[in-house]
Amino acid sequence: MTFKATIKPSNHSFDIKSGETILEAALNQGYTLPYSCRNGACGACKGKILEGAVDYGDFQGYALTDDEKAAGMALFCCAKPKSNVVLESHEVTTSKDIEVKTLPCRVQKMEKVAHDVMVLSLKLPTNERLQFFAGQYIDILQKEGKPRSFSLANAPHDDEFLELHVRNIVGGAFTQHVFNEMKERDIMRNKGPLGTFFLREDSNKPIIFIASGTGFAPIKAIIEHAMHIGIKRPMHFYWGVRKQSDLYMLDKVKKWEQYGIKFIPVVSDEPWSGRAGFVHQAVVEDHPNLSGHQVYACGAPVVVEAAHRDLTTKCQLPNGEFFSDAFTFVPKS
Repeated sequence: MTFKATIKPSNHSFDIKSGETILEAALNQGYTLPYSCRNGACGACKGKILEGAVDYGDFQGYALTDDEKAAGMALFCCAKPKSNVVLESHEVTTSKDIEVKTLPCRVQKMEKVAHDVMVLSLKLPTNERLQFFAGQYIDILQKEGKPRSFSLANAPHDDEFLELHVRNIVGGAFTQHVFNEMKERDIMRNKGPLGTFFLREDSNKPIIFIASGTGFAPIKAIIEHAMHIGIKRPMHFYWGVRKQSDLYMLDKVKKWEQYGIKFIPVVSDEPWSGRAGFVHQAVVEDHPNLSGHQVYACGAPVVVEAAHRDLTTKCQLPNGEFFSDAFTFVPKS
């Protein structure tokens, strides 16, 4: 059985399938309500049921008191509708709406996916989840030295673990630690989410994604989020690497192609059968007029800066439709 939910004051509405919580259904259909733990322990998703009835589900008593229930409040991460419902809830629409937290995390899994790329899966404490927009990043807080920033490579709907793609950079303090010293079950601290690099969902313009190296990580998160909520805008993904072996997780990219996303890998430092040269130049060649597009670029600063310069001057891309996140690294002192 399917019920309809309407959010006030926005009047956005969505369907809730049998077995889904209100929060699950909202997130699955692109409506971001506040949340944190997603298991009835924190109260961040608390909102009011203005009309209709719900099964309140399993939750911690301190997160929703009897008096609050009597006043019509519910925890949307636990509550499941028993009829059509009208909800009163704030909707998260900008990064400023999301609480930045400092949390411990455990290294759950380490997987080397290329000769110089390690994928870390980080587990937060049992009663914590991180609310974020696809494309944002977290800071890894070190006992000594500056925080290290890494983009989240997982989409918000897939948040059991935080996924980071760490490239082994010569002289990079943290990356050397990851490749030479880190072990599964190590404990770290992180702060996030941070940044304004995320998909502008209120646009219907075609999208060009540009990544260099592990700039793939936030692009992966954004594309998987867009697919999950059913965005049908035309999308092209250009991924620039030095060698063909630097292209990793291609099984996932193949699935994106089945969704209709066009993938153009660009290799700069060795001969191969595909596109060669610099990744932003491939975009210029293929799209001489980007006046009606959006571009999301992530990776090395030189790549992001060149893409911004050439696409806005040569391809008529409006400056306000270029969104970027440039990676830097902290050398050993």
